[in-house]
Amino acid sequence: MGSDEQTGCDSCQTAECSAQKKLSDESSEEFKERQALQSKLCRIKHKLVVLSGKGGVGKSTVAANLALSLAAQGRRTGLLDVDIHGPSIPRMLGLEGYPIESYQNQLVPVPLGDALKVMSIGFLLRGTDEAVIWRGPLKMGVIKQFLRDVDWGELDYLVIDSPPGTGDEPLSVIQLIEDLDGAVIVTTPQDISIIDVRRSIQFCRAVHTPVLGVIENMSGFVCPHCGKTTDIFKSGGGEKMAHDMNVPFLGRIPLDPQIAQVCDQGTPYLSAFMQSESAKAFSNALEKLIASVEGQEPSKSEAVDMDSVQDRRDEKTMEGKIMKIALPVADGKLCMHFGHCQFFALVEVDQDQKVILNTKMLTPPAHAPGVLPPWVAEQGASYVITGGMGGRAVQLFEQAGVKVITGAPAEPPEKLVMAFLNGTLQTGDNVCDHGPDHIPGSCNH
Repeated sequence: MGSDEQTGCDSCQTAECSAQKKLSDESSEEFKERQALQSKLCRIKHKLVVLSGKGGVGKSTVAANLALSLAAQGRRTGLLDVDIHGPSIPRMLGLEGYPIESYQNQLVPVPLGDALKVMSIGFLLRGTDEAVIWRGPLKMGVIKQFLRDVDWGELDYLVIDSPPGTGDEPLSVIQLIEDLDGAVIVTTPQDISIIDVRRSIQFCRAVHTPVLGVIENMSGFVCPHCGKTTDIFKSGGGEKMAHDMNVPFLGRIPLDPQIAQVCDQGTPYLSAFMQSESAKAFSNALEKLIASVEGQEPSKSEAVDMDSVQDRRDEKTMEGKIMKIALPVADGKLCMHFGHCQFFALVEVDQDQKVILNTKMLTPPAHAPGVLPPWVAEQGASYVITGGMGGRAVQLFEQAGVKVITGAPAEPPEKLVMAFLNGTLQTGDNVCDHGPDHIPGSCNH
């Protein structure tokens, strides 16, 4: 075969596509593999890689919430974790231990809601403590497989979370994806981070990859009690670096202790705290990023009109898109026996967007048989998620118009609600079912 040989690739008919011709130094097998890769990538409109020259700056948090934001806007999104040695995306999204399936020689990515597909080597490890000890060629090989042999389907965006630094993984991504839209650079404000992150920008320039923008993470701490901002790690360092290096600045994300908390719990931050200052900053940065990638004009105002947000919530409530879920809670986690809980978490969610709008911790009425079902119904709850409930209690809840889900594990309420919304809630035995004559609130285990 000569270098001008035409291919049978049917992914596109673009003459400029590199998969249309065999390279002079390429074997037939290599050519076939490159065609398979290109045919998969041709079905993905935009590809972004999230980089940082420094570890611990919240890069994976930014990548995960960027993908969640895109999916929440209705964009078909894939999130690929190529951090081979320290995959954290499965844990952050509450997908740890999710089994990977294959279909027609393709790996099936893990779904999170209707619009987000996730893939990580973390899904393929036997346990969270298993170490991956690989050199460069093996790492490039598995990244190629994640791009070529995963059934991504038609996507609007593929967000790729890369490990810190400028080593094998980001270099492999850039070499394999010829039409990469560019890189999002994450930094924190302090000088020690800025020095390393500047190298990431130089790396992008050396490999001819556009820098789509810089996000300054952990930029100030907004006190949840008084609203005062404290610059724990300084502020403005990322913005100044972006200006000095002539690259776009996407915005500052305030430090929020809830981010670390929900990441450890496996609850997507933007889904759980969409009205927080950090969530608003994420949204503003995303708006600028989309404008850059898709050639749109960004919004003139970065302010969030809370009245219009409330109006939309009221409209959705009237249409039945907003619902409330009640969960018995003790010590911050689901109480296994609903009649003996400290509080009830009343979680308000948007069923369409699969996000948590609000969480209230309510003190239940005094412990007495038959009291809780009507009380929970009065709070507007459509569902109760619990570890255990007697059969008679289930009947009383259903008579009050509240559906009951039993056998849920002792996890934080927001994590359980997100799993329920995404169809990934795993339930076991009803730990408190003593038959149809069981009186609600009388289980004393």
